[in-house]
Amino acid sequence: MKGAWLEDLSWPDVREWFESDAVVIIPIGAFAKEHGPHLPFKTDSVLARALAEKVALELPVLIAPVIGFGYYPAFTEYPGSQNLEADTFIALFEDLVGNLIDHGVEKIAVINTGVSTEAPLAISARTIFEETGVLIAMAHMRTLGRDSDDLLEQKTGGHADERETSLMLAVAPDLVRMDRAEVDYGNELTALRTAFQQPATFRNEPEAGLGYSKTGVCGDPTLATKEKGEAILQAMTRDLVEGIRVLFADEKK
Repeated sequence: MKGAWLEDLSWPDVREWFESDAVVIIPIGAFAKEHGPHLPFKTDSVLARALAEKVALELPVLIAPVIGFGYYPAFTEYPGSQNLEADTFIALFEDLVGNLIDHGVEKIAVINTGVSTEAPLAISARTIFEETGVLIAMAHMRTLGRDSDDLLEQKTGGHADERETSLMLAVAPDLVRMDRAEVDYGNELTALRTAFQQPATFRNEPEAGLGYSKTGVCGDPTLATKEKGEAILQAMTRDLVEGIRVLFADEKK
């Protein structure tokens, strides 16, 4: 591996990495967020870690510890799902990034596996830039690897679905319970479509509107395969590596 995990190093080693002007990757993925009956709560953190490590295999980046808690309000109806208020998550992220900047880090790239976290992260990135001049590069999982979308067979999706389950089959198959996977589109296929969006909370009551989900899934995880996951992971990694090379021109090796 060309890169390294900060948590595996001693402080003198970390200082050398910082002094080398390496890009620091910050993976963000929930430690405790429901992913249906077939995937573990830590799915997002597993995928965030896997994506960061894939980048580190190709580029000399330093990976910060996974941020495992964030703004995930849509899943709090399910026992065990944990959520920070948006302001709390923003403060947490800005404090952690501030620590890095205080130690001289100027090249920071985030790999974010959430959706509801995108807006708070955008606010944080703007604040950090205005206060320090440091530009934070953000990559969001739902926009990564879309070149592989033609592999997907589900009608729609977005959570613990064919795509996410395939990724987990490729990264951590022992954590996947395919015997529990169910097709669950909730109200997605029949809901009224407009140009407007509204906040939704996943609940297993049909009157929950777009947020209805019997299983906590949106999509068809029964269509997932390891082969699809490997191809999607490869496409995501390619996007991340190419993006870092473009934004940080000296990261060529």
